Amino acid sequence: MTTTTIPQADLTTNLLIDGEWVEAAETFDDLNPADGSLLARVAAGSAADVDRAVRAARAALDGAWGATPGVARGALLNKLADLVERDAAIIARLEALDIGKPVAQPGMLDIPNTVATFRHFAGWADKIQGATIPTAGYLGMAATHSYTVREPVGVIGAIIPWNTPLMIAAWKLGPALAAGNTLVVKPAEDAPLSILHLGTLIEEAGFPAGTVNIVPGLGPVAGQALVEHADVDKISFTGSPEIGRHIQKTAADTFKRVTLELGGKSPQIVLEDANVEAAINGIAMGLFFNQGEVCAAGTRILVHRSLYETVVEALGQAADAQVLGDPFDEATTLGALVSAKQQERVLGYIEKGKAEGARLVAGGTSPDQPGFFVRPTIFADVDNSSTIAREEIFGPVGAVIPFDTVEEAIQIANDTRYGLAATIWTQDVSLAHTVAAKVRAGAVWVNGWAAIDPALPWGGMKASGIGRELGWSGILANTEEKVVTIVL
Repeated sequence: MTTTTIPQADLTTNLLIDGEWVEAAETFDDLNPADGSLLARVAAGSAADVDRAVRAARAALDGAWGATPGVARGALLNKLADLVERDAAIIARLEALDIGKPVAQPGMLDIPNTVATFRHFAGWADKIQGATIPTAGYLGMAATHSYTVREPVGVIGAIIPWNTPLMIAAWKLGPALAAGNTLVVKPAEDAPLSILHLGTLIEEAGFPAGTVNIVPGLGPVAGQALVEHADVDKISFTGSPEIGRHIQKTAADTFKRVTLELGGKSPQIVLEDANVEAAINGIAMGLFFNQGEVCAAGTRILVHRSLYETVVEALGQAADAQVLGDPFDEATTLGALVSAKQQERVLGYIEKGKAEGARLVAGGTSPDQPGFFVRPTIFADVDNSSTIAREEIFGPVGAVIPFDTVEEAIQIANDTRYGLAATIWTQDVSLAHTVAAKVRAGAVWVNGWAAIDPALPWGGMKASGIGRELGWSGILANTEEKVVTIVL
């Protein structure tokens, strides 16, 4: 089915350890979601491979990379951004093949955001400062001079999800490298190819060997070894709450720092005065972009009762209008889910929605064609206590819920274990600020979905995670504060 394959020159499948591409004792199969065919056999890193990568990262931290000044780190990040921009077409092809998303989508969001992230943190690399702090002196006997410095956390293990691998890898690499850390990156086994290509660009940019090591492999093997390793100072993970909980518990044994971004069940709140046409377009994007495989997908649509049937009907039409197919066909607007397992998971949730009494407006099935496709699905009259309103589906499935008052909308929006993002649709600026203040989410967008930028902190509340990435918060998350006091 898929009309584009990967030229051998663009395909990297080995481990990157200490500046060298090396084979592993075992491999795993990386499949094409659009037709189920084999894309590549990728090196499956072992615990021993992870250990070698961590030792290489530590040596680089104590050696060449640790001695690299901020202005030089920034220059390397800018060079890496240029190379990603140069290889945009290659990377878009790799992500479309590996994830199943339409090939235009990486070029619209993932790649430009990756480039912007590296450039943003290139600018921070020589501006990470401490402060002087006046004190009362030393035991009343002598004056003191006290100041703080921000130092790298150390060796960071970055565990990347499969839905937007390049972009989220950049979110972890950019601030960590700007702050002077070294990394061992574990790509997701379902979508490792764009990150492995990024490894070739890191080499080409001229980063010292061992600064960034990439160890693809299976989560219970390579991922577990990285989390358990005593010489890893921090784990930065994006993925499910279940794995995040396991990582946090395991990291406690060695007192690792953690940054965890763990998904969501984000509400999109359509208030009575909303621009309905703009809201419907934005809601559809929040539901169907990247097949709904987005941590901040706006899958709970809360609509004022006066607009409810209009929005339900329009979203059903938007779902039916999506074109499923080859990610390289210009007509395709919705790709395949990443794996057969994910397809089965999403179809299972759709059946739960039907069984629990929600009204099926559109979709609800998989098409009779090769690949891991699910038709975009809209449920109406959903109770917020139902399974499809409580659990993250990670597919193109929306649950529409009516409300009568602003207070009720806020109550429903907050009645979830998640707190990653929310969208508010209103033309009343005062009301927008009021509702935004009361919604418990790490990011609140008004009249637009996914208004992300490298300068803006990213992360969630409650089961959506711990800590922040991006912006100055990303620098803080990747540095330790040290105080120095000199008795004068």
